[in-house]
Amino acid sequence: AIWKKACDLGFVGIFIDEKYGGAGYGFFEHCLLNEEFCAIDPGIGSAILATTLGSELLQMVGTEEQKQLLLPRLVSGEAIMGTAITEPDAGSDTASAATTAVSDGDDYVINGSKVMIGNGTVGTFMLVYCLTNPEVERKTARHSILIVETDRDGYKAEPMHGKMGLRASDTAAIYFNNCRVPRENLIGVEGNGFIQLMKFFDHSRAYVAAHGVGLAQGALDMAVKHVKGRKQFGRPLGAFQSTQFKIADMVTKVETARNMVYKSAWLLDRGKPDTKLTAIAKMYACHVAVEVVDESLQLHGGYGYLADYGIEKLVRDLRVHQILEGTNEIMRVIVARDMLKNR
Repeated sequence: AIWKKACDLGFVGIFIDEKYGGAGYGFFEHCLLNEEFCAIDPGIGSAILATTLGSELLQMVGTEEQKQLLLPRLVSGEAIMGTAITEPDAGSDTASAATTAVSDGDDYVINGSKVMIGNGTVGTFMLVYCLTNPEVERKTARHSILIVETDRDGYKAEPMHGKMGLRASDTAAIYFNNCRVPRENLIGVEGNGFIQLMKFFDHSRAYVAAHGVGLAQGALDMAVKHVKGRKQFGRPLGAFQSTQFKIADMVTKVETARNMVYKSAWLLDRGKPDTKLTAIAKMYACHVAVEVVDESLQLHGGYGYLADYGIEKLVRDLRVHQILEGTNEIMRVIVARDMLKNR
């Protein structure tokens, strides 16, 4: 019901072009929405706003026929999608993904498995990152991205339970057993999937960074409310200078991260993606979220450890943001390589 309401209000697909039914605003506005949702409930925010995860790829490299067929259905709420990349033995090492898509006449036949995939059990279709050209020497030219409708024979998804946080969002393991899709389901150019994926990450990492800002802001708001109302030694906690210094540091970190994220999204909307800046924003914003949420829990004292206070949930929801869409370690590799290459 929340998802349907979000579709009606235009929250879903806000960055999708107007000619496909979207609002046509951009990634800056999308980041704003992510930030606001995640300040209140990151799980529900992810469940709603990730229903179009991968549509950026469709808009960048999809054919007009693919866009006309799929994008309006996402905006109207008729369809949900996801992007299946991660495998049991290929997480950060994306170029080693082993799920195969073998050309067979007018079809591709897909075999393999994916793990920790958003919307795997509820999605109408998925963009699946597959090995199509294993004979090519260069690892980054071996993969392609295919549209796979989830009602096809050979597609199976099982929910992954026991997540630490973000439990409102669907996460699945996906299995492909001779799953056939027509050649027209290829996104972009065969063998160019890795390059396409890296361009997609410039977008998806920007709004994961916005998640971090939202989480941090939500934790900061909780801390301010608590220290103004909670009294110790006859005074509100907020009257103590040590508490004030903590709040000041939290505010500074949140504002710094926010400006990094906004600049990254602003550049995306102007067709000038900055991979290094996006990596910095994603790494720093998610790191700030961990620090600010932890400090907020500390300011709550023993109450912060109880589920009755929302900060406990934020602690669980935030941790994965230092992992998904590229770990903090991978972000550092991107930044360092860029700096060393261009100096």
